[in-house]
Amino acid sequence: MLQIVILVGLVLLVAILMAIFRISRLLNVAKGTDKEVVDKGSNSFNAILFIVFGVVTFGLFFWYSIVYYDEYTPPVASEHGVLTDGLFWTTMWVTGIVFIITHILLFWFSYKYQYKKESSALFFPHNNKLEVIWTVVPAIVLTILVFTGLKTWNDITDKAPEEAEVVEIMGYQFAWKTRYPGNDKQLGNYDFRLIDAENQFGMDLTDKASFDDFTPREIHIPKGQPVLFKIRARDVLHSVYAPHFRLKMDAVPGMQTNFWFVPTKSTAEMREETGNPEFNYEIACTEICGKGHFSMRMLVVVDEPEDYKKWLAEQESWLSKNETYLAKVPANLKEEAKKASGLNNTVEQPVSEVETTGASM
Repeated sequence: MLQIVILVGLVLLVAILMAIFRISRLLNVAKGTDKEVVDKGSNSFNAILFIVFGVVTFGLFFWYSIVYYDEYTPPVASEHGVLTDGLFWTTMWVTGIVFIITHILLFWFSYKYQYKKESSALFFPHNNKLEVIWTVVPAIVLTILVFTGLKTWNDITDKAPEEAEVVEIMGYQFAWKTRYPGNDKQLGNYDFRLIDAENQFGMDLTDKASFDDFTPREIHIPKGQPVLFKIRARDVLHSVYAPHFRLKMDAVPGMQTNFWFVPTKSTAEMREETGNPEFNYEIACTEICGKGHFSMRMLVVVDEPEDYKKWLAEQESWLSKNETYLAKVPANLKEEAKKASGLNNTVEQPVSEVETTGASM
């Protein structure tokens, strides 16, 4: 309660001071002395403050940009990320130089052309040459920047190479799920009407390509090989963001989006480069999607090619872990589903052995 009273008191005090200032100005205007107040007041002091503010601000700007560069610019770990960084810094240099020049002029003009009783303003009604210069030059520069960025963006979102490793990423409130194709290298179809507590992807088990698909807890991708992320959302809009790969793509309900890239540094190499033995790549959601938005995080492991092959060989199909869903496979495809999913490799323990084991216990 005391804090509220103090806050209200401060607000009233500021209001009273402003009222006194306004009354003072009105009295000066009524007396005809307001012009003298401008001449002898704080006008020159304010003009000097503009210069001081400009110098201090630009000094802090350059100091922060140099000292904390590594903190706001994470290491790049993909081929297209190098191109993205190049576009970003080119744009920053162009716009930064223009920003600095215009604000130096702004602060200097505020000082140089401060109000003086003996000075008179200069008036330029029109200047065709000046109009052409400050219209055409920015238009050309911006056109070059836009089309250079568009070319890079089209390359990233264009059709991925045939040999690309395919990973499907699905966002939902409030987590990520991922699905890989099995030995056939093809993801099976899905249908939102098939989604339930276990079949969170809505995998269509009438499609033979679904039989060997698997859904790991974390994403593994091979270093030095193209990777295609097929991205979708199950409920609301989400956004896949992987800063070290310079990757960001919206996950849109009812529409698949794609993003392909080539990772260039394994997780182990990045840990060595950053000096952080606990470093991990990750994807996060950058589209506010509800109260649990903050928890949407998934680890990404970049393996050496040989380690990636070993990891793939260790994965079990989703159908082999959810054998009850075999009932949803058409009768004429059940044997093929068992073979493709690895269910045929399950060795049943003989009854006599089970009994012997039970008796010994």
